[in-house]
Amino acid sequence: MNDRQADMAGEQAKAWARVRASLRESAGARLFDQWLKPIELVAADEADTVRLALPSAFMTNWVRSHYADRLALEFRQHLPHVRSVEVETRRLGAVAEVLTIESPAPERAPVQVAAAPDAGMIFERPVLESRYTFDRFVVDQSNRVAFNAARTVAEPGRPRFSPLFLHGGTGQGKTHLMHAIAHAFLAANPDANVLCMSAERFMFDFVAAMRVRDTFAFKARLRSADLLLIDDLQFIAGKDATQEEFFHTINEIVGAGKRLVIAADRAPQHLDGVEPRIIGRLGAGLVADIKAADLPLRRAILTRKVADLPDAKVPADVLDLLAARIHSSIRELEGALMRVVAYASLTGETLDLDFAVQTLGDSLRGAQRRVTIDEIQKLVSQHFDLKPLDLISARRARAVARPRQIAMYLSKRLTTRSLPEIGRKFGGRDHSTVIHAVRRIEELRDSDRDVDAAVRVLLRELEA
Repeated sequence: MNDRQADMAGEQAKAWARVRASLRESAGARLFDQWLKPIELVAADEADTVRLALPSAFMTNWVRSHYADRLALEFRQHLPHVRSVEVETRRLGAVAEVLTIESPAPERAPVQVAAAPDAGMIFERPVLESRYTFDRFVVDQSNRVAFNAARTVAEPGRPRFSPLFLHGGTGQGKTHLMHAIAHAFLAANPDANVLCMSAERFMFDFVAAMRVRDTFAFKARLRSADLLLIDDLQFIAGKDATQEEFFHTINEIVGAGKRLVIAADRAPQHLDGVEPRIIGRLGAGLVADIKAADLPLRRAILTRKVADLPDAKVPADVLDLLAARIHSSIRELEGALMRVVAYASLTGETLDLDFAVQTLGDSLRGAQRRVTIDEIQKLVSQHFDLKPLDLISARRARAVARPRQIAMYLSKRLTTRSLPEIGRKFGGRDHSTVIHAVRRIEELRDSDRDVDAAVRVLLRELEA
């Protein structure tokens, strides 16, 4: 090694010591010890290239997939001239010049990181959403069985059933329950091996391990888990090799008396393209579905969400609007709430019903069931024990005029009809009459409980 190479090597070694310290702090002890601690700095030929080596092809692929960009960014903070960071496989005993670091040197990892499931293998700490806990999950009849089953799986001691199979539509709470299980299980068993991944990640890691002929570490990693959670199982449909490995993983986990939780967007028997033996194995555990949230549950979820935003003041009618209009998924519902809260904060405007409608615009229209003025007139007349003809008549008695104003208000709020069109549907009235009716009902909703209650009931029925 000439003087130039020695200087370059020393420069990179010092930078690597700082990078390692940063990674250890940000990644946490478990993930760092398992995946990043075995990395060695290898002598590079070019000053703008950093070469790192790992003892296993599987570990190399994992680090490239999860930390390639982060490693490059970290090195550039200390060595701005570095253009690339190369991660390669270099087993022990290979001819290579490994640079030493003047800080305490890490212990050299053995070639076979996971020689056997009981070899003391350390798993990375799962990346869990901190908000997804049991106490933040709103329960009602649509999800009670799944919720209770999830809590049971997380309890200490031998699991009462395994696997637990959760199924339901997108954004209905499956991922929330899976993360809640992991949180509760780790709270009771801090040193437990918990692995949480999507079926797509399972497939990607398995194929990568097969490609480099290093499936042993992959299998040991999964089968050493005390709790294994796999989401979106439907994505392995038609993948024969992946399904073969998945089947054996199920058998190993369940056979060892460990916990397995799987989620998908449909029940096991409806998973087209999934092998019958896998479906049978999943059905041998507990299958729990999460039904689509109804209006009361959506409203309760929004109330809970607002409670977590102490600085946000969201009027009840805005929450009613979101709960009634957005019913495709809980995730979309919560996203809509966060959007109006954020926009109000950024613009300094008052968060009221008009602001919510203006902000969400297309989202509300796309989710809204098409309500007609005829439907509104029919329902309002039934609610107030009138005839539909009364609402379009010239009668001005309060028992008719007030319901007529409510019907106009609802027509303006729930349909895309213009003010003149609404006026014509109410006996050929002028658009100014419609404006007056809308403003009057808005005022009364703030001061008259009976009017407000009637409007809420009608809104729920029309938007259900």
